[in-house]
Amino acid sequence: MEIVDLSTLPQPETQYTEFLRQVCEKFEMDNAAYAGMNPAAGTIHGHVTYSDDWKAHYQEQGFHMIDPTLHMSQRSIAPVDWSRLERNKDFQRVFRDANDFGIGDQGLTIPVRGPYGDIGLLSATRECSRDEWKKLVSNVITELQSMAVHIHDSVMASDAVTRILYHPTLSSRELEILQWVAAGKSQQDIGDILSISHRTVEVHLRSSREKLNALTTPQAVGRAIGIGLIYPG
Repeated sequence: MEIVDLSTLPQPETQYTEFLRQVCEKFEMDNAAYAGMNPAAGTIHGHVTYSDDWKAHYQEQGFHMIDPTLHMSQRSIAPVDWSRLERNKDFQRVFRDANDFGIGDQGLTIPVRGPYGDIGLLSATRECSRDEWKKLVSNVITELQSMAVHIHDSVMASDAVTRILYHPTLSSRELEILQWVAAGKSQQDIGDILSISHRTVEVHLRSSREKLNALTTPQAVGRAIGIGLIYPG
């Protein structure tokens, strides 16, 4: 998967960082991080309150490919306390380096599932005794879950992020056929124009609908126009 750093997007630089800092302040956490995952597009996008040095090291080492706080939590529907994670070689590798940057392995990740297969993960950490951590989590877990939904919905509503998250790869033939549909041509017309059968046209349209998460061809055309893949007829 490719990492998409939200701080590089053309939107207010402090928007997500400030939100995460407020989460830390409100819930007495040391650090907070948001990661969104779109399996269809193969992207991870995120923002953190961690230092730039750790963020750069994390990306350089490709830790997003093995980080158990991401990959275990995305398979869960309930909040994941990091104490439940297996201390395997991936965990040890990530947190051995994290420790060098002053980051501990006591944390919590809250997964949020979106309607298009998108997944948001809000993580928060704090260095304290285990008993203090358990008490803190029990007191703030409900509000943290609300915060997780809030930031994920906010990210998904961002036009800039949507363009990155939702970039289906349609073939040139699929785009060509959608463009002809947008121009008002029937499947038979398109088949004649392109010298292919109308059944082949339908195969391409079905593939386009699936890639665009559309139930109907008009929806697929509208979505393709909306994200700039084709132009209005």
